[in-house]
Amino acid sequence: MPERNAVSYNSIISAFIRCGEENGVWSLFVEMMGLGFSPTEYTFGSLLSSSELELFQGFQLHCLMVKSGLLYSDAFPGTSLVGLFGRYGNLDGAMKLFKEMPYRNLVTWNSVISSFGHHGFVEESVIMFCELLRESEYPSERSFEGVLSGFKGLAYLQVGKQIHGLVLKTGSEFYTSVANSLVKMYVQCADVFLGEKVFEQIPVKDMVSWSIIIGTFAKSIYPGKALDLFLIMPLQGFSQEQSTFASVISSCAGMQTIKYGELIHAKAVKKNFQSDVFVGSALVDCYAKCNCLEQADLLFSELQSTNVVSWNALIAGHSNEDSHTPFYLLRQMIRADYHPNEYTFSAVLKSSSTQELEQLHCLILKKGYHQHEYVSSSLVASYHINGLLSHALSFATDSTQSLTTVSSNILAGIHNRSGQYQETQKLLNQIDKFDIVSWNTLIAACARSGDYRKAFELFKGMQSVQTLPDNYTLVSLLSISTRLCDLALGSAIHGHMIKMNFSRCDLFVCNILVDMYAKCGSMESSVKVFNEMPKKNLFSWTALISALGLHGFPCVALERFREMESVGIKPDRVAFIAVLSACRHGGLVEEGLELFGRMKGYNVEPEMDHYICVVDLLARNGHLKEAEKLISGMPFQPNVVIWRTFLEGCRRYSDVEEAA
Repeated sequence: MPERNAVSYNSIISAFIRCGEENGVWSLFVEMMGLGFSPTEYTFGSLLSSSELELFQGFQLHCLMVKSGLLYSDAFPGTSLVGLFGRYGNLDGAMKLFKEMPYRNLVTWNSVISSFGHHGFVEESVIMFCELLRESEYPSERSFEGVLSGFKGLAYLQVGKQIHGLVLKTGSEFYTSVANSLVKMYVQCADVFLGEKVFEQIPVKDMVSWSIIIGTFAKSIYPGKALDLFLIMPLQGFSQEQSTFASVISSCAGMQTIKYGELIHAKAVKKNFQSDVFVGSALVDCYAKCNCLEQADLLFSELQSTNVVSWNALIAGHSNEDSHTPFYLLRQMIRADYHPNEYTFSAVLKSSSTQELEQLHCLILKKGYHQHEYVSSSLVASYHINGLLSHALSFATDSTQSLTTVSSNILAGIHNRSGQYQETQKLLNQIDKFDIVSWNTLIAACARSGDYRKAFELFKGMQSVQTLPDNYTLVSLLSISTRLCDLALGSAIHGHMIKMNFSRCDLFVCNILVDMYAKCGSMESSVKVFNEMPKKNLFSWTALISALGLHGFPCVALERFREMESVGIKPDRVAFIAVLSACRHGGLVEEGLELFGRMKGYNVEPEMDHYICVVDLLARNGHLKEAEKLISGMPFQPNVVIWRTFLEGCRRYSDVEEAA
């Protein structure tokens, strides 16, 4: 151009930003100022909308706007500046500017609401949203997106539902972006299935909708749902992109099911996505978590480009081995000029030896990660695993660093397992903010020490602060009911489990529930819980067989034992003790001897407890010669208990000669 002016510079700056070529806009602005052209409100508005603009440059523009008198000329430049401050987390500056603005529009309000929401200040974001409504401004889709952006955790679910109601009232649910925000809000507020329901009702879904719902389920306790949705996508006309591939591969890693991982891997190869660093990293992670380490190593070596995520995935996979590989990989990673982060150190510490631990501790101090919660807790745990408890206590209680919640939980768990209830309580009382592990550790400590009232007070306390109990909480509470033989208390806990969705309770909790009902005298409830269990393991069957034997149902116990065998579950030493005890109580001599003879077929060598059961069975039913012969043929010396059992049989049948 032969001649340039402020308008031409404004046009070229705006064009560069619209086309995504933002690197040169600041240089153009400096050139414009150098030539003596005064910037207008459009100049400032365009510059402030640039994603490449640094905060210090924003401060410079702010000063120029004040100097030129354009800051409050209309809402446009001030709104752009509010957005910039909010984007960089300078919320005080954004709010101060917002209050000083004589002219505001809906975009200004949305900038403030979004700034608070994106930085996790949910209450402030909601307050500003309510202020917007009081100003009689009609909220736009951006208003709803902004206020919902920070919702995370059960505490905000009810408020989220109220905003959802307002969305429906204003007809904004037809905006795909608002519906996507609702899906994300429900999922982050722990209501995954309500999020799925909203997703299904979106009239016009986009790739963001699919990415949110698949990514959400991939990270939830229902990773299989992510796979189902991924396979449905093409049927609804949507192409499976790299981001959705990475998410669904992560879900396969969560399920630890390699056959699905291999299926998605094949699809990724077909689309030539395996070379993408994010898809490749997810595949490495999937194979590593499924314990296919050779395939994970091969995939990693074939990646065209790696990043910290792919290195971490490989290191984490090898950290489950008892080997020096994670430490070797860490050294290779540093040599390749990648900087390890908190996840790298946590993974390497998991399998480090004493010698490696000392070197790692020095590197962690050098890199400044010693006060990071994940790293410090992993360091404490590694010291404990390596038998260096004094080092763990010394590091965790160092006066130069704060004791993190995770580190406190680990140390409290160590004290609890050692029976040091007072130390456990003292350590956890120093935590500013309890997490679920803190609550569980303290409740378990109370249960172990016999302070049952305190355990249930803590249970009420955790619910009052919106902390949902998990399987470990339920195990501790059920164990108290079992020790007290308190059926009413155990039934109340079971009722709470049903209320919080019984399907969430894992196999171990269901097994404890079967055992609790049996030991509290409700065999009918014990059998009912057992029959309703979707999956059963050896412990489940053993608990039921033992309970049936003790409650006078030896024949049923024997039937259940044979049913267990028929479904392919092999009995162990404890299962044989349970069924032999049932035969003993029911006088089933032939059946008991037959089971005793079959033990070695399951590679179970009879121990003293098994011999005691069979000797008692024989002696109780008058087979004293056989009982004496069995004792004589034992591969180890008989103890006092087995002789007392035999003599009791002799006394019962008045066989003085045998007793002598």
